[in-house]
Amino acid sequence: MELRQLEYFVAVAHERSFTLAARRLHVVQSAVSAAIAALERDLKVTLFERNAQRVVLTEAGTALLPEALAVMDAVQGARDVVDELGAGLRGSVRVGLLPGLGLIDLPAAAAEFRRRYPNVELQLRVNAEGSAGIMVALRNGDIDIGFLGVPQGSVPRELTTWELLRVPQVLAVPVGHRLARRRSVRVADLADEEFVDFPPGFGTRTLIDQIFEAAGIERQVVVEALGIENGVQFLAQGVGLGILPEYAVAGLDEVRVVPILDETFEWSLYMATLRKRKPTAALRALLGLVSTHLKQPPGTSLGAQMHQQD
Repeated sequence: MELRQLEYFVAVAHERSFTLAARRLHVVQSAVSAAIAALERDLKVTLFERNAQRVVLTEAGTALLPEALAVMDAVQGARDVVDELGAGLRGSVRVGLLPGLGLIDLPAAAAEFRRRYPNVELQLRVNAEGSAGIMVALRNGDIDIGFLGVPQGSVPRELTTWELLRVPQVLAVPVGHRLARRRSVRVADLADEEFVDFPPGFGTRTLIDQIFEAAGIERQVVVEALGIENGVQFLAQGVGLGILPEYAVAGLDEVRVVPILDETFEWSLYMATLRKRKPTAALRALLGLVSTHLKQPPGTSLGAQMHQQD
């Protein structure tokens, strides 16, 4: 097994195509095919299922991918040690983002990262499937690090996480709704109401669904919005209620904030990597920058200062 073969294997796994992998690697496609064939012979397994329409990982390929990524990270780590003594950090960092993530000044963080580390390629990718989609992308090696918005204790053991913020939530009510005049509510008061929320797969949607289910309430979601800002637009038009961070609706004339007495609906914002992958120097630099660009709006609390959750 050669390092080049693993590099080509990872490229094909990411691109789901031998042609696109060859283009990414700046080699001819036959070289990629030959390297993968040699690797399969060496391991005595088939790593990809190939046909005219698609290239997908086999069970053996899926098992090999995180190990191959770990090897590539170790090689990059060795390069980092040398680069830090010479021309500075190099490599790439692919980041998975949640739609409408307003808790971090990402444009400022990205701009500062590029100024400090011009030789590192920074890629930011929004995942429309929420935290669940981010976890899948981490497992598949499509991203190096991703943001998760999920309840504490719900992150899979296969991930290493750094908690950035804890975010309690409130009931957001259109100003003309009967509950807008209430000083507070309980979960039981929300039976038979219509809600604006995020699609299944978003960590906050899962949290809210579980709490309502535990209370014996079948919640009706009439709008599945992509991102907090989009959800607030529906709320302002009176389409339904929402359970959101208070900062998202503070100061809006069309919406009233009503505390929920018996639940906080609190979730945590994490950055996460695959546990088997050792963070590169560039990745560690990004983690440090993100922590300095937290907006920390009212109603949120700073997490454990980039505390690694074990």
